[in-house]
Amino acid sequence: MAQTLRDTSVAEIERRLDERRADEESTQRTSVLTHMAWVPKEWSRAVERVMEGLGARVPSRTLILHPDPEAKQDRLDAEIEQERFPGGARDVCAEIVDIWLRGAIAKAPASVVVPLHIADLPVFLRWRGRPPFGKRELEQLVDVSDRLIVDSAEWPRAAGDSKRLVALFDRIVVSDLAWARTLRFRAGLADLWPGIKEARSLRVVGPRAEALLLRGWLRSRLRRDYKLSHEPERSLKHVEVDGEPVAVPPLPVLSPSDLLSEQLEVYGRDKVYEAAVRAV
Repeated sequence: MAQTLRDTSVAEIERRLDERRADEESTQRTSVLTHMAWVPKEWSRAVERVMEGLGARVPSRTLILHPDPEAKQDRLDAEIEQERFPGGARDVCAEIVDIWLRGAIAKAPASVVVPLHIADLPVFLRWRGRPPFGKRELEQLVDVSDRLIVDSAEWPRAAGDSKRLVALFDRIVVSDLAWARTLRFRAGLADLWPGIKEARSLRVVGPRAEALLLRGWLRSRLRRDYKLSHEPERSLKHVEVDGEPVAVPPLPVLSPSDLLSEQLEVYGRDKVYEAAVRAV
């Protein structure tokens, strides 16, 4: 059952979480990380669907941060919920805390989230939509997180913002769900070796971010440029090299929940991805 807290404090949220843990001594808690999500209002429903699909695959304390900088009053509201999942002899219990950051608090989130992190475990930050590069809220959360997960297909200016993203590579481990979605097509392009090193053009039907990442990947691997032709679609549908369709292997198409679950289990830097972004 969810607990709703109005005009609350970080200390009160922490106390309620501790109380729930004390009341659930028989529940197996196997948290492996703290998962934070920065969720502007327009992304709220999408995050609900992802969380429903995530289930117990990555046991964690999840802090869902809802910024409301236009609120007239500076305050915190919260809702604390626990979800139980069958786990053999004992159930697994996951903690989900929705936190609304009202007014000026939306610009200073680190002071809210740090006391709620599970000690000695990594902290993953999922940023929905375009990160506000250089702004306080992003800078603070990057400084208190170990990994940043973005989806550049959610950005209106993926090419220009890729340059801003590069500046974060030496501060925090970054992964991009748009990059993960290109895997099948990268495998298909790799199968064209060695002929592809002489190719001149790339045509992509899909999100612009994924088209740019595919061209950036080829640029960084083969040290040459490719003329990009792009046809917008909601998902990555088709790729051609010099007018010839690229055959893709029958790898599964992952849901948004599957993609996030996969990235929440990755800890190291992806140098190939970073090189592709630099080449964008």
